[in-house]
Amino acid sequence: MSTEVRNNTALERFEIYVDGAIAGYAEYQDTASERAFVHTEIHQRHEGQGYGRTLVKSALDASRREGFGILPMCPMVKRFVEINGEYVASVPHWARGGLGLPQ
Repeated sequence: MSTEVRNNTALERFEIYVDGAIAGYAEYQDTASERAFVHTEIHQRHEGQGYGRTLVKSALDASRREGFGILPMCPMVKRFVEINGEYVASVPHWARGGLGLPQ
């Protein structure tokens, strides 16, 4: 199966495609310097296959390349950041305490 993650800026979300069909998305809201991830969803038939992890990693990596700080408001994105500690550095210091992330 082929997978591709695309940033759909018109809908403010990253979308993951599996064999050309959308399998899920991660919605965000941008400020001048941060990108807040507010909701992530993987369609039921694609759950449990690692697509959520692929989607979130790609979305966070693209956001960092674009110079955004990360605000993991969505539980799926927050859990990914907690498990993959290297992403904590992309969360602004002022937001970490409120999100339960290490300073």
